[in-house]
Amino acid sequence: MNTPVTPAQRPQVHSSAPQDPQKKKFLVKLSGVIAGGMFIDGFILGGIGLVMPALTADLSLSATMQGLIGASALIGIFFGGPIGGYLADKVGRKPMFIVDLAIFLVGSAAQFFVADAWQLFVIRLVMGMAIGADYAIGWPLLVEFSPARLRGKLMAFQEVAWYVGYLLSYAVGYYMSTSIHADWRIILGMSTVPSLIVFLLRLGSPESPRWLISKGRREEAFAIAHQCMEEADIKDLEHEKPEKPNFAKLFSPQYRNSTIFVCMYWVCNVTPYFAIATFAPIVLESLGVEDGLAGALVLNGVVVAGSLAAMFLIEKVGRRKLSIPPMWIAAAALVVIGLFSHMSPMIILISFIVFSFFNAVSTALTGVYPGEVFPTEIRGAGVGFATAISRIGAAAGTFILPLSVAGLGVGTTMLIAASICVLGAVISQYLAPETKGLSLSDTSAPLGQAALL
Repeated sequence: MNTPVTPAQRPQVHSSAPQDPQKKKFLVKLSGVIAGGMFIDGFILGGIGLVMPALTADLSLSATMQGLIGASALIGIFFGGPIGGYLADKVGRKPMFIVDLAIFLVGSAAQFFVADAWQLFVIRLVMGMAIGADYAIGWPLLVEFSPARLRGKLMAFQEVAWYVGYLLSYAVGYYMSTSIHADWRIILGMSTVPSLIVFLLRLGSPESPRWLISKGRREEAFAIAHQCMEEADIKDLEHEKPEKPNFAKLFSPQYRNSTIFVCMYWVCNVTPYFAIATFAPIVLESLGVEDGLAGALVLNGVVVAGSLAAMFLIEKVGRRKLSIPPMWIAAAALVVIGLFSHMSPMIILISFIVFSFFNAVSTALTGVYPGEVFPTEIRGAGVGFATAISRIGAAAGTFILPLSVAGLGVGTTMLIAASICVLGAVISQYLAPETKGLSLSDTSAPLGQAALL
């Protein structure tokens, strides 16, 4: 079995702080507009859990329909990720960067006019496709422009933006539902506002130099690179070669382990998170926490704190230390809930807080690894495919959780969630690479043919 790549095995890229203020300004803006998409993703997904009780009462939803609507955007992500990734590799990051935000905008506005459950399901399914595409377009674009010394922090920031969007959606929705008793359509439709803002800000974004080189457009690529990138990263562009997109390459001996790793790591992080977060008010109330909505709001605040901690630590302690130990801690917290669900509500809430914080720390790496471990010609496809696979678990968890709670009880359901975290920790132990400080050419080198033991 090959061991994961470490910085000691490959030379790190050292680059000084950017001297050109225009380059710094560009990087800040690019990171911001991509983070804006992630913010919208979280905002769209966060609102559904909050309005689920009101939505259920208004439309007389069955447990099955609750699960379908809760999972609709996640199902959409399953299709949108690979499609968006393929198109990003085929026609470019730049055009797809605008198209998916337009879909966000139209879908967000359509939620104001929902009349029945199936309409909401279809609208959020399409919005989910745009979300999946945004992962597979925005992340490769940011990775391909980012300097090696900041790449991890900038990519982890995208997860912070996602959680902030999720939290703000919850906070605004909580206020609107409890203080002014706003209709759930208005709460869900609020995503129209950030969608319009980010759509306008994305206009005029440049194409990725690495993608241009993969298409043989070197002169155009280096012209953009000299305007927007640091010298060390411009030099790294010399390693890029024209290559045709080839989806099958994800499963070749060279990149099979990279594909396995990012897919399973992502699945094992988001499956318990989405299942619990979507139905947090219901789960907490069933465990004796009187105000489930307020408790869920606290948990979402803790998640933001965890993602911020990962962002500030990632370039100091490295990827592996933030990917493996937190998953074990999150699993232990769920075991406590599963075995001692009869304990006081405060103990249960503290355990959920521990899970939320450390799950957010490890989940931040799902925004880093996928963009790093694939080469340019399949980077969009790799991120998109991993996004799709992760949402199989997330959608299944969201759909099954209310049925599992009703049939098996909260305790057993939490133990199942804990076992998923354990699986992720074991997989990461064997396959997670250390990519801190490495050039993008080095991080996208094959992991080898290691086997899971």
